[in-house]
Amino acid sequence: MLGGINNGLFAKSFAGFLIVALLALFLRWAFSHGNSIIERPKRVGKTEDYGLLRSVHSPKNHIEGEMLRQKLQAAGVKATLTQTLSGPELMVFSKDLKIAKAILQSD
Repeated sequence: MLGGINNGLFAKSFAGFLIVALLALFLRWAFSHGNSIIERPKRVGKTEDYGLLRSVHSPKNHIEGEMLRQKLQAAGVKATLTQTLSGPELMVFSKDLKIAKAILQSD
């Protein structure tokens, strides 16, 4: 005990403030815009850059694409409308490609 101050209690209190300060710095880094490892900016790619998804149709605009996507979903086919370098594309999984083409040509 130095000068009436409990050194153990002071060290524990100081350690708590240090932990809170480190946590604040970590959270500031994690949630800052443009610097986070977790959040990456969206990028537009080529039609081949979408992994297991294959292009089933190239609509003229996003409104037409959304209508066709909803038509496929009503038929039970999972579909995604995305923007590519060549314009909007309606994408489905490879296993659903033939079914999706048949559904879209049925009109």
